[in-house]
Amino acid sequence: MRTAPDALMLFAAGLGTRMKDLTLHRPKPLIEVAGKPLIDHALDLARAGGVTRIVANAHYHAAQIRAHLAGTGVVLSDESDVVLETGGGLRKALPLLGPGPVFTLNSDAVWTGPNVLATLRQAWDPARMSALLALVPRAAALGYAGAGDFALLPDGRITRGEGYVYTGAQILDPAGIETISEPVFSLNLLWNRILAEGRAYGVVHPGGWCDVGRPECIALAESLVRHDRH
Repeated sequence: MRTAPDALMLFAAGLGTRMKDLTLHRPKPLIEVAGKPLIDHALDLARAGGVTRIVANAHYHAAQIRAHLAGTGVVLSDESDVVLETGGGLRKALPLLGPGPVFTLNSDAVWTGPNVLATLRQAWDPARMSALLALVPRAAALGYAGAGDFALLPDGRITRGEGYVYTGAQILDPAGIETISEPVFSLNLLWNRILAEGRAYGVVHPGGWCDVGRPECIALAESLVRHDRH
């Protein structure tokens, strides 16, 4: 069983309802930002971060995701029958990912600055951690409308609260996920266990980040990418 992760779960199965008309005929991961589909931004991040095995799930317009990923080496976890949410999706994909901790990455954000997966790998300590979440300060979270997801304690542990936003990138030890009875569930259920054990930690991403969850966020993300290129 590995302790340093080398596999990544890429979440690409969501319905993308907040994107409104933009996702009537295509899945959100194929919406383009700065001339490139969102899922390709995520894949570039994963490959540059040294990930050797990538598994992506697909549900909404799954055939389009399958066709887009053909020949890329990405393994598909098919959720055509029912979307399983993040927790159920990860659990179904575990045989494809292999044992031990894994990276997980949402496909609806763009990043600038240091590679967040490399940052997570460097900070990961399995002796203390069962989850390590990449965070940004609320004030730096482009496209995000909430008050924050977590508070960051001086020792690096996190608690539910405000101040920091979860970016959709993490290292997670999925041990115990098989005991969750619900077939469809969010990773929040597993996080709640890990938080209660005091084994949930956060690391702050020092670069830019934009949540691309709504149509108006596309321009924000493109501006972020343009600024980074210059």
